[in-house]
Amino acid sequence: MQYRTLGHSGLKVSAISMGTFSFGGEGDFAMVARQGVKEAQHLVDACIDGGVNLFDTSNMYSLGRSEEILGEVLDGRRDKVLISSKARMRIGDGPNDEGVSRYHLIRECERSLKRLRTDHIDIYFMHEWDGLTPVEEMLSALDTLVRQGKVRYIGCSNYSGWHIMKALHVAEIKNYPRFVTQQIHYTLEAREAEYELLPISVDQGLGVMVWSPLAAGLLSGAFGRDRSPETSRQSAGWSEPPIRDQERLWNIIDVLDAIASERGITAAQVALAWTLSRPAIASLVVGGLSEKHFKDNIAAAEVSLEENELKRLNEVSRLPYVYPYWHQHNFAKERFCQADWALHADYEDLGKV
Repeated sequence: MQYRTLGHSGLKVSAISMGTFSFGGEGDFAMVARQGVKEAQHLVDACIDGGVNLFDTSNMYSLGRSEEILGEVLDGRRDKVLISSKARMRIGDGPNDEGVSRYHLIRECERSLKRLRTDHIDIYFMHEWDGLTPVEEMLSALDTLVRQGKVRYIGCSNYSGWHIMKALHVAEIKNYPRFVTQQIHYTLEAREAEYELLPISVDQGLGVMVWSPLAAGLLSGAFGRDRSPETSRQSAGWSEPPIRDQERLWNIIDVLDAIASERGITAAQVALAWTLSRPAIASLVVGGLSEKHFKDNIAAAEVSLEENELKRLNEVSRLPYVYPYWHQHNFAKERFCQADWALHADYEDLGKV
């Protein structure tokens, strides 16, 4: 297992971390899986044996049941692993049962701590943007939690570029804790993060954690032009991630399959290895329904793709060169910094556009 530094912090996280999205199976999460304590124990043991040191959950996964199960199976070895959790999403019917208000964040953190059977959360993510709560209020609440020792590091998830930069600016001028990480959706199929989020991460020192790095299984090798598993999130009605160009997806999978066959590894390992090769990536949060799934995904941390393999994957998945980036490519690239190249490097073969 590789261990990577999380952004501009001193924290080392495993390149593959375990997502507990499938623990519990309460409410809409029953579409994904209904893993109870016994199943979770087996899978967590397999991940720890494979070198995973970070386990990711949320207060809203299965209405808190995911945190409860994770807390139970980690009991007695909590000090040997890292836990990340989240708050922001609606978790009740009340007017203050969502958002990042001081009221909501402090209450939800304390509830999560009880469910997780721990006195602190190592990485606490703001699960989604809240445009109604002042950023100053959110960061002040997080400052309180950090000072109380209930949270070690803070991060954001599913923010846009300007949301991140506004939060970082307020943190600087108010001397509040600063985000050290963002958790985003980023895959060969979904590369939109390259326009803003990856360059920001390089420039501002945010270690990127990726959720659903196999696109809810679409890049796992189970799907293809002529194959689709009978049981999957998609067949159960789960709508994430949205696929806007089916033919492009099949083209990507064709290249994944070809490289996997040539290398004697799985398509999932190729997809994960590509993502791990990208700028600012710290850890990929993988899920799974079996020990085999996790062992296969963990092995991706040891896969190093050749330059020609990376080129084939980039070419089949590259997104349109939108404004202002094509204009910068034509007139500004002689003065690009490292953060600029996080986007522009994959368009160097285009010439002037």
